[in-house]
Amino acid sequence: MLSRLTTVSILTFTLAALLGLSADAKQPNIVFLMTDDQRWDTFGCYGRPEFQTENIDKLAQEGVIFDNAFHAVAICAPSRATMMTGRYFASHQSGFTYPFNVQLTPNDFDNTYPAQLKNAGYRTGFIGKFGIFTTADVELEKYFDYFAVREKRWPKNDTVLQGIYSPDRDPKERTLKKGDALIHFLDTQPIDQPFCISVSFDAVKNDRDRDMYGPHFEIFKDKVFSVPGNWVEGDNEQFPKVVKDNARGVPLHRGRTSTPELYQRLTRRFATQGYTVDQQVGRLIKKLTAMGILDNTVVIYTSDNGRFHGSHGLYDKALLYDESVKAPLIVFDGRAPKEHRGRRESALISSVDIAPTILSIANVPVPDRMQGSELTRVLNQTQDMSRWRDTVFMENLFLQAMFTARNKPSDQQDQANTRLIAENKSYRSRGIRTERFKYFVYNEHQPPIEELYDLENDALEQHNLVSNPEFASILTDLRTRTEEYYSDVKNN
Repeated sequence: MLSRLTTVSILTFTLAALLGLSADAKQPNIVFLMTDDQRWDTFGCYGRPEFQTENIDKLAQEGVIFDNAFHAVAICAPSRATMMTGRYFASHQSGFTYPFNVQLTPNDFDNTYPAQLKNAGYRTGFIGKFGIFTTADVELEKYFDYFAVREKRWPKNDTVLQGIYSPDRDPKERTLKKGDALIHFLDTQPIDQPFCISVSFDAVKNDRDRDMYGPHFEIFKDKVFSVPGNWVEGDNEQFPKVVKDNARGVPLHRGRTSTPELYQRLTRRFATQGYTVDQQVGRLIKKLTAMGILDNTVVIYTSDNGRFHGSHGLYDKALLYDESVKAPLIVFDGRAPKEHRGRRESALISSVDIAPTILSIANVPVPDRMQGSELTRVLNQTQDMSRWRDTVFMENLFLQAMFTARNKPSDQQDQANTRLIAENKSYRSRGIRTERFKYFVYNEHQPPIEELYDLENDALEQHNLVSNPEFASILTDLRTRTEEYYSDVKNN
């Protein structure tokens, strides 16, 4: 059997040949763009041009747009840790709430995509919201040559970078700051070194006036947006009691998206922020073109999780319906021949694939600890799709009550967690999605509560089929596969 390193080397050579590159071709530059809480269907390229994402749409038209990409976990910190490490939440366990509040160690970080790229000679950078929990001995300077995250910024003597983040600057320009820092990173890029810059926008999260860039807010201030078919006015009485009584998204919906007026108000605000991000994407492409390096640069665009925004009678994220777990994913490869561009891809993709894909694009071996699959052969259409995954795994380990208790001593958090489970107040869940079906289970509830959806006939997940005898064999199969998948990702 070939070693993993040997296999990666063969695949690297094959990929280079397919792309018309020599085996020693210059390594590509990589730009990884991530937004916060940006729902997959808030783009023109995903069917809603009312959001005015022209630059992102153009990127999609010249790249590959994935129609079946999903977050392995759909809430900020654990999702970001998954994409950085290439590991499932059940494996890294780095999230907000006990007992899944592990901090990533230096050993964990040594196996992330920035660390591996830096070791391979890349100039690495990070801009924006870091949002990953690490132990005190993780020295980020070891992994990033350029860093611009709130008050932590380097190179320390870079007066331009410090000026971009001047405290006197209008907070409404928070997204423009990140765009400025990205352009400055490119301005300071050595001509003979490949780079990987990760940009994590705070947008489109939050809806305060100070988060809106004024000129862009004017574009949408009177806009009336379409309303998804599963938006619920008021409360959703169909929820399991454990969700209705305990999930954070229920009361947040009442206060933010439960009436047509509230829905429109927030949609305008999120569209404003998405538009401001889109403008930074336009600036990026213009800059790469001016530098003459667009044809050797790969741009990846996604979000850290979705947001319900009234769908299912929920606000927030984390729960395993599509509005939360389905991801926008666009990959533009400036090296790719035209026949591999401008297409839609239906393969099932997980956010755990991001890190190994970035490394494979860079022709850097993927650490054994990474659990995702690299997408290069899916991108260049050489993948035997009969051997590609037919299932993606997803989980929610966030409980609002444990988030409230997060600052208490660990023994009190342990007691609170045990009590929540004993009182049947836990809505932690895990599940899988196939091309046609989605199954998930609130596994700490007794008896377990299950949901099953036929997505071919019920894309909005309105009709739970768990009690339908016609789907009994499918339910049994997906229930078994979920537990097998969970055991595998947790223990390997």
